[in-house]
Amino acid sequence: MNPLQAFRSQLGKLRRLAQPYFLPVEDTSGWQFLLLIVALLTVVVGSTLLLLTAVVAASGALIPELQARFLPGVPQQVSAIWASPAGPVVMVLFVAGLICFGALRSKLRQGRWLPWLLMGVITLLILVINGINVGISYIARNVDNTLVAYKADEFWQVVAIYAFCLVLALPIRALQSYLIPKLGLLWREWLSGRLLNRYLKNRAYYVLNPNDETAEEIDNPDQRISQDTASFTGTSLSVTVEIVSALLTFVSFIVVLWTISTKLALWLLVYSVGGTAVIVFASRKLVALNYDQLRLEADFRYGLVHIRDNAESIAFYRGEQQESREAVRRLDGAIRNYDKLIVWEALISVIQRSYDYFSRFLPWLVIAPIYFAKEVDFGVFGQASIAFSQVLFSVSYIVNNIDRLAAFSASISRLEGFQGKVEAINRSEAQRELLAEESSRQAQSLLVRHVDLVPPGSDRRLIHDLSLEVAPSQRVLVVGPSGCGKTSFLRLVSGLWPPSAGEVERPPLSELLFIPQKPYMILGSLREQLCYPQDPQRFSDEHLRSVLEEVRLGALVQRYPDFEIKQDWPRLLSLGEQQRLAFARLLLNSPRFVVLDEATSALDVSTEQHLYELLAQREMAFVSVGHRPTLKSFHNLVLELDGQGGWKLIPAASYTFNSGV
Repeated sequence: MNPLQAFRSQLGKLRRLAQPYFLPVEDTSGWQFLLLIVALLTVVVGSTLLLLTAVVAASGALIPELQARFLPGVPQQVSAIWASPAGPVVMVLFVAGLICFGALRSKLRQGRWLPWLLMGVITLLILVINGINVGISYIARNVDNTLVAYKADEFWQVVAIYAFCLVLALPIRALQSYLIPKLGLLWREWLSGRLLNRYLKNRAYYVLNPNDETAEEIDNPDQRISQDTASFTGTSLSVTVEIVSALLTFVSFIVVLWTISTKLALWLLVYSVGGTAVIVFASRKLVALNYDQLRLEADFRYGLVHIRDNAESIAFYRGEQQESREAVRRLDGAIRNYDKLIVWEALISVIQRSYDYFSRFLPWLVIAPIYFAKEVDFGVFGQASIAFSQVLFSVSYIVNNIDRLAAFSASISRLEGFQGKVEAINRSEAQRELLAEESSRQAQSLLVRHVDLVPPGSDRRLIHDLSLEVAPSQRVLVVGPSGCGKTSFLRLVSGLWPPSAGEVERPPLSELLFIPQKPYMILGSLREQLCYPQDPQRFSDEHLRSVLEEVRLGALVQRYPDFEIKQDWPRLLSLGEQQRLAFARLLLNSPRFVVLDEATSALDVSTEQHLYELLAQREMAFVSVGHRPTLKSFHNLVLELDGQGGWKLIPAASYTFNSGV
């Protein structure tokens, strides 16, 4: 991909990330978004001219002596603008911009007016600050001339004007410094919520399989939703503001510079364009290195989180050395890549400094001959230096910020790649869920017809041409050697994996509950733990206590009588207690069908029998995976798998467990 194609690709990714917050993408185009941006600029420029005109008129009417002192020449300039075609043209564009926003007002609902309003205010502040800076360049010129001419009275008058400009600029700068991160914060809140919603919708978080390090397309979704989103929104706004400011600075000061020396203005353009081309070419490697650095840092952080989450298991195994080696391996990857990154950043820094140092000679080389020829006054040196530095800074924006832009480009690619992948998964899963929902509306049983089961991303067929029906109040026990596909079959039954052939009809998901061997413990209170995924306020304390007593967790009620208490439940409760709590959760949810994956493996036989009897009393149908012969008495049928695609369906009463099961 050539540089132009790469740039267009990045712009497309940036639009897909940025536009939805400011303008919905479902029924609008990129051209409408661009039109609104242009309309915003015309409205801001028109508002600035009207505001300036009102200030000049009010100051002239109320305090004419102060206007003459602190706004020298400004009323004349404003009058000249209105007298020329520029004034009417700005007003026509101003009205056209308002019409554009009015025409698209129906698209700017759900709080989308606010970001446009904030962007407009920020742009207005940039214009005002830019105008003050242009005025300061003339003030600096007058300061030098009054000093050379030994005119003390005029010198102090010019200094007073300069002080007035500073007093005016400081609160504007402060407001701008607040509004930019505030808008970034609002944008981050919206974008993070949007990505999080899509990540958790239609089980995209499950399909994405973020812990598979061999899948290089999408890694560390937690970092992308949190860190990359914060970086993208904050950097997007700051870069946008800086680019707008650079453009305004260029237009304003190139006019000032052109009035001083056309030759100097032309040399500046040639110098800046050449320097920018060199720095862009030299920094292409930075984008790839920054992208890799974000990924490697996230991998290292995930490794540390993994150690923290499994601290007890690691301590039991005394596996500190192996964990240390793995953590160091991840750290070394980040260190090696960063070592390359700092080499390239140092190279870019040398080019940037050389560019900056040599740029200081140009004004002297051009202005000195015309000054010695007495064609300009001494103050032109100061003004030319200010104007030159401002224009050079604006046209050298890429040169001065190339490392930051490279990191920004990497974050755009990571975030947009994640967004695109999640949305693709959502579309695919939504279609599959719709088909499954249509088939489940009339389903009164769990029906498997001529199904082949092949795990996603694999070519190993675990089950071939299986047909099975689990009717209400029927119980099926799934057995077979380790690795034969028992848990995979439960994933198929629960709807997590699609069949590679055949079809599965299941009751509505609200009537089907899956209980794994290691129950899921949420971050929350004991009440939330028990009621998950139902509304915690749906059940009274008495009901919760009664259910805990039923599953033989009465001691837990005595230890924690307050159901609002929050603890680190996975560490606090043993696996047996967690499995009994999962059964309590099951009783509260009261589904018609239950899928149990060795859900009583950590319990004694007596407690296991008691829990299965509770399910039988409630006439629940269930499919179980287990290895204990004692489980047979709680089931009607036994499905035996061999892991090679073969299977047998045997009445539980006549099935005999053997050593291979």
